[in-house]
Amino acid sequence: MEQVEDIVIAGAGIAGLTTSLGLHRLGIRSLVLESSESLRVTGFAFTTWSNAWRALDAIGIGDSLRQQHQLIEKISITSALSGQPPSEISLKGKHGEGEIRCVKRKVLLEELARELPSGTIRYSSKVVSIDESEHLKVVHLADGTIIKTKVLIGCDGVNSVVAKWLGFNTASFTGRSAIRGYTDFKGSHGFEPKFLQFSGKGIRAGFIPCDDQIMYWFFTWSPSSQDKDFEDNPAKMKQFVLSKCRDFPDRVKVVIENTLLDSIISSPLRYRRPWEVLWGGNISKGNVCVAGDALHPMTPDIGQGGCAALEDGIVLARCIVEALTKTPSRDTIDGDDDDDGVVFKRIEMGLNKFAKERRWRSFELISTSYMVGYIQQSEGKIWNLLRDKVLSAYLAGLLMKRSDFDCGKLTSTP
Repeated sequence: MEQVEDIVIAGAGIAGLTTSLGLHRLGIRSLVLESSESLRVTGFAFTTWSNAWRALDAIGIGDSLRQQHQLIEKISITSALSGQPPSEISLKGKHGEGEIRCVKRKVLLEELARELPSGTIRYSSKVVSIDESEHLKVVHLADGTIIKTKVLIGCDGVNSVVAKWLGFNTASFTGRSAIRGYTDFKGSHGFEPKFLQFSGKGIRAGFIPCDDQIMYWFFTWSPSSQDKDFEDNPAKMKQFVLSKCRDFPDRVKVVIENTLLDSIISSPLRYRRPWEVLWGGNISKGNVCVAGDALHPMTPDIGQGGCAALEDGIVLARCIVEALTKTPSRDTIDGDDDDDGVVFKRIEMGLNKFAKERRWRSFELISTSYMVGYIQQSEGKIWNLLRDKVLSAYLAGLLMKRSDFDCGKLTSTP
């Protein structure tokens, strides 16, 4: 089978669906190829900061999601070593009032997919290789299907085939891993709207309500060779986390204790070395680009992975539509008088603009995430003193500062 499409997006995750919906809002159709049989909801939930809500409002689904998720009012930071009472930081700081909620990934993806025209997402469609045919890219799927496209956007995650084609290296292992889970109390969990954070002794943990009934939690640590025994064993994961969190408040430990085994996952934390975004592979090349985790895989320590993917989707849709609808200049069409050549150059300019807008933002988020995780999980007397006495407020402020970003509307103002 062979077909021709105008725009193909590899991956129906946050970045892919946001880009597709942004294009749809602006009157342009795309085809989204998803390797799984259904929407992927790995990770259960993620923290959405102010920058994410600006993107969700731009795409037109912010208010619907607000109704389903609780507004977080404070961040509570507890040292696992000092024994001191937790320090609390109001989210109404000097960087503006922060809008932070913990959004259920399934709810977000379903909301995005629901707004798309029927047939936009094609499941069980795994991209395995990419070729070129004049101004078109030729996408080969695992089932033998061949799709030719004028634009190829890689939103295919940390193991992106498109990113590899563009010259990016495989994402690097940080030496840390994460266990994530969520607990549905089937009634009020009784927690205040706070983001509870614990760090020290080589671990970092967080607990945050999604709504009145569901608590999401995460636990990060640097695994030893012995820890591989429970990578695929949720029961052992759960006991391991409880053993490391034995000094946590009882009501917090109850959250882990009540987590069902099919609501626990473990994964290694990987990231793109930040200098690769500046000087390594190409964010865009011709009529191909990457977004989301395919572009900027990062550690979860400032909660910006999903938020940045939402930003990418808005900026990318805007850049593509601007490139396709603007009247081309003489410089754009010189040397390519055929229609396909003109379209190719306009698309190339649009994707180059996207790459320029997102390069430094991606570099900043990857670098900050890695640094914050390193500091919060480090051991040793000097690090403990610095983290507990000097850096805790600074790090919390840094989270707010990185979320004080506006990706703009879908359409640029004249």
